[in-house]
Amino acid sequence: MVSALQNIAIDCADAYQLARFWSEVTGRPLHPESRPGDEETEVLLAEGPVLHFNQVPEPKSIKNRLHLCLRPETPREQEVERLLSIGATLVADHRNPDGSGWAVLADPEGNEFCVLRSAAERAAMES
Repeated sequence: MVSALQNIAIDCADAYQLARFWSEVTGRPLHPESRPGDEETEVLLAEGPVLHFNQVPEPKSIKNRLHLCLRPETPREQEVERLLSIGATLVADHRNPDGSGWAVLADPEGNEFCVLRSAAERAAMES
């Protein structure tokens, strides 16, 4: 017997607003019944579990123990710039001159996530 992964839950101060940010990050829609002020909201991903946002009273206080890693369809640098323009912040830069590495960003509520190289960038470095 096994368990299936249903969702990835993210605690936050404003479930609807943070879900809107992640909807824009992923290009995927909010649950159709989502409304401003909802204490729980979901982003419906194309594959796998949904991103489930839970409104909680306490603020984020330490580094995430679990985080999301994004592999963009576009070059990593272009995606980092796009994410910064929609409200992310740069937390740590682990990008290397040879193109390897990743960037650590945070969403508007401070939840860290990584932006990796695109599949095309990885393939170009391996050839």
